[in-house]
Amino acid sequence: MRAVPGQETSPDSSMYEPPTPTSSDIYPPTYHYSPDLTSFTPTGYNYTPQTTTSTIPFEITPDYVVDSTTFGDVRQTSLDPLPDSGAMSPVVSSGKGGEVFSPADPEQLAEIIARWVADAHLRTCLYSTEHILDVMRKQSPDITNINYYKNMAHEELWYDCAQKLTSVIQQIIEFAKAVPGFRKFSQDDQIVLLKAGSFELAVLRMTRYYDVNQNCVVYGDTLLPMEAFLTTETVEMKLVNNVFEFAKTIAELKLTDTELGLYSALVLLQADRPGLRGTDEISKLNEAVGRSLCLELEKTHRYPVKGDITVYAFLLAKMPALRELSMLHQEALSKFKRNAPHLQFSDLHKEIFNVDS
Repeated sequence: MRAVPGQETSPDSSMYEPPTPTSSDIYPPTYHYSPDLTSFTPTGYNYTPQTTTSTIPFEITPDYVVDSTTFGDVRQTSLDPLPDSGAMSPVVSSGKGGEVFSPADPEQLAEIIARWVADAHLRTCLYSTEHILDVMRKQSPDITNINYYKNMAHEELWYDCAQKLTSVIQQIIEFAKAVPGFRKFSQDDQIVLLKAGSFELAVLRMTRYYDVNQNCVVYGDTLLPMEAFLTTETVEMKLVNNVFEFAKTIAELKLTDTELGLYSALVLLQADRPGLRGTDEISKLNEAVGRSLCLELEKTHRYPVKGDITVYAFLLAKMPALRELSMLHQEALSKFKRNAPHLQFSDLHKEIFNVDS
C-alpha cells in the first residue's frame, strides 16, 4: 500500500515572514552552475548510458509498494534493491496474467507516480520518520552538546558536517536512480542533474529533521539549535542562517513523506540546468511529477498559504531560494578549501562539489 497522507493542515502563521509570492514569482529564473561533467564517477554508483525516447520516459508497475516492512531497521543504510527506473515507459502492468494497459486518466497516472516516488524517498532516507519524531519527543537541546559543537575546531566542524552531508548525498543518488524515468536520461544528463541538485535535495531532507517547536535540528541522536553551527566566517554564518530559515519554512508546511519526495523529484528534474541535452524528456517528466505533487497537496493542504497562493505555488516560489543556498554553500566551501587545502573530504564529496584545493 502507498504512504498515507497526513491530516489536512493549515500552515503556521510564523511562516508568513517571507515575502508573499505572486503569480509571476512561481517560475524560477535560470541560475548558472559550472559543473565539470567529465569527472563524476562516484565510487559505488555506476551509470549506464541510456538512449532517450520521444515518449514520456517512464513506466510504472503498481505491484511494487511501500508497506510496514520497509523500515525494519531504523537506520536505513542497508536497502533492498530498488526497481530499475532505466527501463521505464508509459506502460503499466496490471499484475494479472501479464495484462498491460496505458493509464489514460491523468489522475491515475499521477497516483502511480506518487506511489513510486514516495517509495524511492522513504527507502533512501537515513532515518525513518518514526525515529526522528522519537528523538524530538524524548530530547531537548542540551547545553553540553551545544557547547561541544560551538567549541569544536573550525576544520573539525566542517569535516563532521561534510561527512554527514556525504551520507545524505549517497542516499539522494539512490533516490534519483529510483525516480521513474531518471535512468532513461543520458549519463551526462544524470550527472548534471545530480551535481546541480544534490545540495538542494539535502536541504529538503533536512526539513524532516527540523523541530519547529524547539527551532532545532536532529543531528545524529541529539537536538541542536542554529548557534551550534555558527562560525566567525561571514559567508558561513549566512549559509547556516539561511539553511535553517528555509528548513523551518518548509517544515511548517507539514508535508507528508509522499509530498516531500515528489517535491524533491521536482527540484531534481529541472530542465534549465546548464549543460543538459535531453531537456525535452526532462521537462516531460518534470511536468508529470509536478501534476502528481499538485494532486497530492489538494488532498492534505486545501487552504492557501496566504491570500490566493496555494501550497503548490508557494513551493514553486521557494525553488530559487534553494538554488541560492546551493551557490552560497559552494562559495563557503571554496573559501574554506582555500584556507585549509590540506583537509581532504571524501571522493564523493569532491566529485559532487568539484572544489579544487
